[in-house]
Amino acid sequence: MSPSFDDISRVVTDLKRVGGVRAVAVVSREGILIASDMPSDVHAETFAAMAAVMLCAAEAATLELERAVPDRLIVETDEGKLFIMGAGERSMLVVLTETRSGAGQIIVEMGRAVNRVQEILGGKSGKPSPHRT
Repeated sequence: MSPSFDDISRVVTDLKRVGGVRAVAVVSREGILIASDMPSDVHAETFAAMAAVMLCAAEAATLELERAVPDRLIVETDEGKLFIMGAGERSMLVVLTETRSGAGQIIVEMGRAVNRVQEILGGKSGKPSPHRT
């Protein structure tokens, strides 16, 4: 299947419809924005780059501790939650929610979306290959 921006955009749109979801982005592991649905007060490219840095740092830290790479990264604030999940070896899915959003439902819906992104963009696993540099 050839990757299609429309297919990725559909994944983003579907996930944005989940209750309490404020922003959604599909981002390359290098921090390049692939597709997003963001409020006007969020700079999408900066959001994407910082999410990639956060996931990469979490993965590096767990590998340094000789642990498996994380399945997801969750950052909680008084104003909501930021979820980051790997979506194959080359991309990730990032979701920003409002405070009232239930983490369980978001994680389930993100898991489905990650599977769809992997089908579209390719990649076997939500995690990068474990390697040290």
